[in-house]
Amino acid sequence: MKTIKDEQTPESEELKRRRRSGGGWRLIKTLFKSCSGSKTKPLERSDSMKGLFKSKPRTPADVVRQTRELLVFIDLNSNVSSTKRDEKMAELSKNIREMKSILYGNGDAEPVAEACCQLTQEFFKDKTFRLLIVCLPKLSLETRKDATQVVANLQRQQVQSRLIASDYLEANKDLLDILVLGYEDMDIALFYGSMLRECIRHQSIARYVLESDHMKKFFDYIQLPNFDIASDASATFKELMTRHKATVADFLTKNYDWFFPEFNQRLLSSTNYITRRQAIKLLGDILLDRSNSVVMMRYVSSKDNLMILMNLLRESSKNIQMEAFHVFKLFVANRNKPPEIITILVTNKSKILRLLDGFKLDKEDPQFEADKEQVITEISSL
Repeated sequence: MKTIKDEQTPESEELKRRRRSGGGWRLIKTLFKSCSGSKTKPLERSDSMKGLFKSKPRTPADVVRQTRELLVFIDLNSNVSSTKRDEKMAELSKNIREMKSILYGNGDAEPVAEACCQLTQEFFKDKTFRLLIVCLPKLSLETRKDATQVVANLQRQQVQSRLIASDYLEANKDLLDILVLGYEDMDIALFYGSMLRECIRHQSIARYVLESDHMKKFFDYIQLPNFDIASDASATFKELMTRHKATVADFLTKNYDWFFPEFNQRLLSSTNYITRRQAIKLLGDILLDRSNSVVMMRYVSSKDNLMILMNLLRESSKNIQMEAFHVFKLFVANRNKPPEIITILVTNKSKILRLLDGFKLDKEDPQFEADKEQVITEISSL
């Protein structure tokens, strides 16, 4: 019986002959030549295969987590190479812009509620807000602007009907200290000031600032030589004194003895026209608010306060005169005027009447004219 090994076929003999003669090599070369001459389509991945290599889209929570990691890097690695740091800064700026886009939407789409909710939860879950505030001075100008807008929006975002930003700030009140003291740094004052105003939208946070020693600092900040910073501090001060009426009334009742003397001396009697104008308008807003009726009665019973208001009535600025009049009429309308108030009004009756008679506005205002007539009648009867 022949084995497979021993069996010889015509075909195998022919192959052996071709190998010996080199015909096999020529055959292979011929095959390669024919292959190179044909235009075959290169292999391509199918669409399903391509999908396997695509990166998974980042969720809003992913964006916040990566932002937090970058902030940690920026905060802890001040000595890394400038190239590495610039790369991280660019990535951080991109992330903050993306958070802004999620919260505000863009030109093509409105913000998605679920995405905003996810972002808000992750943002306040850990120390992202703290890191953002601490690292803000290290960020570029445009990134600071974006970060400020992100913080502003997050103060309004509700998660399961709760403003979790308020809960976070309640547990991290020292962040408010950082924001207030930011007015002492020209580079970040306007950004911290804007963030602070958004944070004091929450009543408990406004109460914390009102009851802190920071309130006395505002009398300095409002008169800083830098106009923009002074105006920003004034806007924050006004927000503190007008937004949460019950809280403000409680603050003024408890702190009347130091607050109004400071207000009169530092603001109403300031040599700066803008400071005086803003202060007298704010005073009118405070005293004419029904929530502050008890404080108002105490204020209009003081002869020192009356003398300051009478001086403001004599200002050359009609704007200041107008605002001063709104407060002055409260002294006159008080049915329980202390004797010292009556004495001052009687002593200066002719001067006051003459001043009021010539007191006219550029635009006709029937309510002002009626109030002025009532004040003139009341003073004339004293």
